[in-house]
Amino acid sequence: MGNGFLFQAVIYLSAAVICVPIAKRFAMGSVLGYLIAGMLIGPFVLGFIGHEGKDIMHFAEFGVVMMLFLIGLELEPAHLWKIRKQIIGVGLSQVLITTAVVMAIGIAASLLWQSALAIGFAFAMSSTAIVLQSLKEKGLMKEPSGEFSFAVLLFQDIAVIPIPAILPLLVFLPITNSIDTHGAGGIEELPKWLQTGAVLAAVGVIVLVGRYAIVPMLRLIAKTHMRELFTASALLIVVAIALLMQQVGLSPALGTFLAGVILANSEFKHELESDLEPFKGLLLGLFFISVGASIDFNLMYAHAGTVAVLTCAVIFIKAIVLFLIGKKAKLSLDQNLIFAIGLSQVGEFAFVLFSFIGSHNILTQEQTDMMMAVTALSMTISPLLLIVLDKWVLPKVRAAKNEQTTKRADRIEERNNVLLVGFGHFGTTLARFLRANGVVATVLDNSSDQVDLLRKMGFNVFYGDATRVDILEAAGAAEASILIIAIDSPETNLEIVKIVKQHFPNLEIMVRSKNRMDTYELLDEGVENIYREHLDTSIRLGVDVMKKLGYRTYSAFRAGQNFIKYDEAALRTLSKNRKDMKVYISDVREQIALQEELLQSDRQIVPSANDHAWDSKEMRDKILEMDNQKKK
Repeated sequence: MGNGFLFQAVIYLSAAVICVPIAKRFAMGSVLGYLIAGMLIGPFVLGFIGHEGKDIMHFAEFGVVMMLFLIGLELEPAHLWKIRKQIIGVGLSQVLITTAVVMAIGIAASLLWQSALAIGFAFAMSSTAIVLQSLKEKGLMKEPSGEFSFAVLLFQDIAVIPIPAILPLLVFLPITNSIDTHGAGGIEELPKWLQTGAVLAAVGVIVLVGRYAIVPMLRLIAKTHMRELFTASALLIVVAIALLMQQVGLSPALGTFLAGVILANSEFKHELESDLEPFKGLLLGLFFISVGASIDFNLMYAHAGTVAVLTCAVIFIKAIVLFLIGKKAKLSLDQNLIFAIGLSQVGEFAFVLFSFIGSHNILTQEQTDMMMAVTALSMTISPLLLIVLDKWVLPKVRAAKNEQTTKRADRIEERNNVLLVGFGHFGTTLARFLRANGVVATVLDNSSDQVDLLRKMGFNVFYGDATRVDILEAAGAAEASILIIAIDSPETNLEIVKIVKQHFPNLEIMVRSKNRMDTYELLDEGVENIYREHLDTSIRLGVDVMKKLGYRTYSAFRAGQNFIKYDEAALRTLSKNRKDMKVYISDVREQIALQEELLQSDRQIVPSANDHAWDSKEMRDKILEMDNQKKK
């Protein structure tokens, strides 16, 4: 029973279903949940699975393969060219410096330079799966830390092309097949220069096939209108490219990434994404479980001190290198810490590289196992470091940053009747409208970079944190009559409202809100003038749809304004019972029905005879008719 496929499937899926929700519940992230699940069911803890876990990890690596293919689909070549400086500058620096430092330490520890260089190459890699998953969960992909992390990961993926081509040149012992390279194939028997040529040829084949063969094939399959056949084709593309890359000893993930980039401009981009996403998520989870299960606790126990020192050393070295690169690139301290700690682990490609290294006897069997243990342990520790960073380090760094910035706040000498806090896209549009109509506002923003940029554009913006009473006082809050809060963060908006209500009751507050839930919080604080971000835009689009369908302009506009009026009234009613979900859902259904009934009643009213005055075509026709009557 224990060796059966169904039994193994139940064990893996049960471990994921139990451990991942618990990990998410304690804000540890899904990656750590999968790793813990793997450690628990592995051969060294509960023993539900044996050493076949390593074989399963080779299969589960297709999760990483599919993830890189989907990432490639999202990246058009033009976008890659746009971020080329980050990819080459930051990414190349990280790989070269990390490799050099690790190599120097290895040589100092009496390793041969070939072995030290090979370890340096492997340890320079970071985990694409862990880093991207963590950044997406925390919503940091568009932050500077996310952009720099992605650039480094992308360069590392690109570096996987030449590294396996270089490794055969480092061989100083007879090659054995003691370690599985899972698909390195027969190229090991070729001369080293031919091995390198085979690698480059494989990359060329992927580019040519992706450009001239895959898209025509997908067009033929799409004509069959069989969804399952298209899904099979998507899987075939990924598996075939992975097999080709394995045959030349390269990482399959890199090949599929290149194919994804080539197909990024094709008409099948979104179909491929939707078909492969479920497979990617399941296999990626299986990969992390397999990593956890592959950790050899016996080896770690026998060499606990060595493994611990090596793991801490590689994480520390990579974090320092990355931090210095981030500082050189002028990342802020909080973003730089996320960047440095996030990429400090050794990545999944290191397993592939160490297998390749071991099969070429660049390292001994024991050394290879030790390096793999360090790799797996660093991947397990990384999510824990991110939790510590997120919960305890970053709040203190940001608090110190806020305190420092308030000391450097601008001296505000002007006094206006309106204060505007927050000068992003929302605030700048609002300020331009007011200024164009003769209303001057005193503008505050707590981003020094944003303030400098806007001043160059001609805006009069002051640098200061509006959550500080002294800054609001200096901006003239005691004399002004209206405060507009246009900050993107709902939490900050709510904090400012509470401060203003307590210290400046004379101010009428008008505040931006992202959604209904944020609006409920503001209503609880007694704010009456609340403006939901997408409400007016959504209604304006709806009004334009009605006009294009033949509704009179004024009728469509009136319907939109009535909808807003009824929705605002419903919002205040719904706010009372929102914490009782059962009652709240019932109230929502009731209010939606009432709102639709009111709007239907409005439509049944005979439109005013002047409704057509809003339609320029109607006016032209009326004038033309009047002119014709005069001529008669």
